[in-house]
Amino acid sequence: MPVHAPPTGSAAFRGTPSPSRRRGLAATLAATLAATLLAFVPSSPAHADPIEGGSDLGPNVIVFDPSTPNIQGRLDEVFKQQESAQFGSGRYQFLFKPGTYNGLNAQLGFYTSVSGLGLSPDDVSINGDVTVDAGWFNGNATQNFWRSAENLSLNPVNGTNRWAVSQAAPFRRMHVKGGLNLAPDGYGWASGGYIADSKIDGSVGPYSQQQWYTRDSQVGGWQNAVWNMTFSGVEGAPAQSFPDPPYTTLETTPTSREKPFLHLDGDAYKVFVPEKRTNARGVTWDSGAPAGSSIDLDQFYVVKPGATAQTINAALDQGLNLLFTPGVYHVDETIEVNRADTVVLGLGLATIIPDNGVTAMKVADVDGVKLAGFLIDAGPVNSETLLEVGPEGSSADHSANPTTVQDVFIRIGGAGPGKATTSMVVNSDDTIIDHTWVWRADHGDGVGWETNRADFGVRVNGDDVLATGLFVEHFNKYDVEWYGERGRTIFFQNEKAYDAPNQAAVQNGDTKGYAAYRVDDSVEQHEGWGMGSYCYYNVDPTIQQHNGFQAPVKPGVKFHHLLVVSLGGQGQYERVINDTGEPTSGMSTVPSVVVQFP
Repeated sequence: MPVHAPPTGSAAFRGTPSPSRRRGLAATLAATLAATLLAFVPSSPAHADPIEGGSDLGPNVIVFDPSTPNIQGRLDEVFKQQESAQFGSGRYQFLFKPGTYNGLNAQLGFYTSVSGLGLSPDDVSINGDVTVDAGWFNGNATQNFWRSAENLSLNPVNGTNRWAVSQAAPFRRMHVKGGLNLAPDGYGWASGGYIADSKIDGSVGPYSQQQWYTRDSQVGGWQNAVWNMTFSGVEGAPAQSFPDPPYTTLETTPTSREKPFLHLDGDAYKVFVPEKRTNARGVTWDSGAPAGSSIDLDQFYVVKPGATAQTINAALDQGLNLLFTPGVYHVDETIEVNRADTVVLGLGLATIIPDNGVTAMKVADVDGVKLAGFLIDAGPVNSETLLEVGPEGSSADHSANPTTVQDVFIRIGGAGPGKATTSMVVNSDDTIIDHTWVWRADHGDGVGWETNRADFGVRVNGDDVLATGLFVEHFNKYDVEWYGERGRTIFFQNEKAYDAPNQAAVQNGDTKGYAAYRVDDSVEQHEGWGMGSYCYYNVDPTIQQHNGFQAPVKPGVKFHHLLVVSLGGQGQYERVINDTGEPTSGMSTVPSVVVQFP
């Protein structure tokens, strides 16, 4: 159903290279000096012994089996705490052991994740629902962020499960034996969302959802579209028909690898790492054991609140993977992921905050790193970058085994003042960014044009980078800049910064405003599908934004199904891409579209 008014919330500088290790004479002298000192100084207790892998998962990972008493009571207790705790510090992960559970309704609030512990979603069967609604916000679902459901099967009580979310709320590896309703009770505003590797036997009803991306799944039907519904590799998806109705449908996803997940092998926890797929279509789990391999938990440093960056890096240097348990982690030095095939997996939206302006995490230019399931929250001292995938100048070929960034969310402001020049920089070739929300906060604490200053959202320097589900919003300048060759984006959702004080604050030389998505003039090949940018300049509604998209006009640079929207007439776009496309106008919140460019 159409939306006639704006939502109230939803949502570069090149990355500095990782510090190189000292070599040659300086390293030899340092080693000699250290050995001499160690002969006279007692050993420091910090990391004198190897860091052990494995461990219990801590108090905020709540594990159920079918015989657990009062499961509903525990679910309700956490929901009551987390329902409206949008910027709170609570973090929770519910894990269901294989079996059947009857009569449950797992309502999910902020920073709450629910997952099954089988190798297939059908190993955990819930006769009931996993619900997200918007009663806490008077029926408005545009701020239902930071929660997830994964690896479960549901038999909804009334035949349809409600999942009324917006950004940063993935629905992965789920089997709904019925329908799926993506709107809140009362069909209020909603601004999501993302589904992957899931099977919905019945029909999906987006209703008021403004946009949605579904990847490598199977649906029994799809009921409607508002502005931008995009599908890749989805069996049962509606035929391509953009702009009326606005369906963008790709038969397959060029490259994908599903997110790693925790599972049980007997009584032992392991992390399953799915294999890469090319030209993927449909779910990975519907015809036997999924393709991939499991890693024993003793190969992971189980990170718990209070852990230091020094200990985390020592564990990585030792060859361990990382499993962040639910919590908030301050790091005073960069987490350095240098080993190929390292898995960094978060539970319950584990949150990393860089102190003193450091970069939260850097990944070396190596094969097959998997980053998944955590939130990076900028600190009050400006960080030049928050996440770097590969150092500047990376050039290795990772096409056979790419690094993946999945359900990794970045936030600047909202929970308090935060600043970052560029949030995410991707330098490594062949990286897959599979669902991210990179958000300069437009509400909450520590919010203001300069208070949570963040000029650039995502910068891609690597070649052959693929983004599937790219949500980037509210940056002071460009939200996305792309310098690498042969980049591809399937689904992009953006809002320009609400809080620009006036036209001069967003003036870009002779151009009015900074495009939401800019491909550099040097690029020869680039392609995008199903991409939207919205403006809501509520501080100065007279602001003009020249376009939502900017790209060189070359045969190898192609865009399909672009739209720009003025939300309620609060600011306007003059064009869609470059100097092409009709301007937005008036208060009608009607998209201006370009079906193909050039």
